[in-house]
Amino acid sequence: MSMKFLLFKVNYRKESRMDFEIRKKGKYVKAEEVVKEMKEIHKKAKVALKKSQEEMKKYTDRNRKEAVEYKVGDRVLLSTKDLTWQIRNKETKKLIKKFVEPYKIKKII
Repeated sequence: MSMKFLLFKVNYRKESRMDFEIRKKGKYVKAEEVVKEMKEIHKKAKVALKKSQEEMKKYTDRNRKEAVEYKVGDRVLLSTKDLTWQIRNKETKKLIKKFVEPYKIKKII
């Protein structure tokens, strides 16, 4: 269920002031200068963040491969990586095969 009012407004009976704003213009010259500086810093930070995100994406995408398209009737191996086995000894766990026999794809969901 979504609410049509903000919790801040309910608690404090006033709107929350996001961003850097000054209530009365012209009265506090120093404060206005600080606000302008902060806005400029935020703009520069956003630009730097976007640039670094693009760079990280570039390096991450280098190692990515295209997804394999499977068709009905193809045969695939089932990985045992996430299967739980009822094993009594830890020694036997390492002897389990990494993949289980080839299975035929019946339906693609």
